[in-house]
Amino acid sequence: MEVKNVKLDQPYSSLDIYHSDTNHPLPGLVILPGGSYNQIMERDSERVALTFATHAWQIFVVRYPVVEHKNYEAAKVAVHQAFDYIIHHVDELDIDVDRLGIIGFSAGGQIAAAYSNEKPTYAKFAALGYPVIQPLIDKRMGVTTENVAKLVNTQTPPTFMWGSAKDELTPFVDHLQVYADALIKHDVPYELHEFGTGGHGIALANRYTGIVNNDRIDTHIGKWFPLFLEWLTELNLI
Repeated sequence: MEVKNVKLDQPYSSLDIYHSDTNHPLPGLVILPGGSYNQIMERDSERVALTFATHAWQIFVVRYPVVEHKNYEAAKVAVHQAFDYIIHHVDELDIDVDRLGIIGFSAGGQIAAAYSNEKPTYAKFAALGYPVIQPLIDKRMGVTTENVAKLVNTQTPPTFMWGSAKDELTPFVDHLQVYADALIKHDVPYELHEFGTGGHGIALANRYTGIVNNDRIDTHIGKWFPLFLEWLTELNLI
C-alpha cells in the first residue's frame, strides 16, 4: 500500500491517500473525521482508513481547516476539491467511480451530508456516524453551519446512519431523526441504527480505535461496521 498526502487548493486542507495497487478497480471511500473543528481525530481518520483498506477499498481522508482556520464553508470546499482530485486521477488510483462513497463522523458527518446532497455529487452512497445535522452546537464548535437535513433531495444517494441513545452531544431527536425524516420525505433509501450502548465519538468502538480514544470499546455499537458492509453488499455497491 502507498500512503501519501496531497495539498488541496483550499488553504490548510489536504487529502491523505491510502492506495492499494490492484489489477482491477476497487470501491472508494472518502472519510471526513470529527473533532468539533478543533482537530482531526485519529480515531476517525487513519485508523478507520486502514480498517477499510483491509477490506479491499481505496481510501481517502480529507484534512479540512481546523483550530484557528476552522470554517464550515471552507471545509465543504475542501471536500469538493478532494472528490475532483479523485475523479481526475481515477485510473491512477484504481477506483470504480460507481462505487465511490463518503463517510463522516460527528462534525465530519455534517460536512459529508452536505456534500452528498449536492446536485450533482460524485458520492454514490453516504454514511453518517453520530453526525451533527442541525446547527445546534455551532457556538460550542466556534463555526457557523446549516441544517443539512434541509438539503436532502430526490437525488441524495442511499445513506447509512448510526448513533447512540447515550449521545448527549448530538441526541437522536435533534439530529439523526431529523435527517431520517428528510430522507423518508424524499424517498431516499436509508438504514438507521440507534444503539443503546456506546456514546458520541466512539469510532470503530474496538481495541484499535480504543487505544487512542480513552479505551472506549463497545462490541455492540461496534457492529455498525459489519452492518454497513452488509448494507452496501445488498445494494451491490461493494
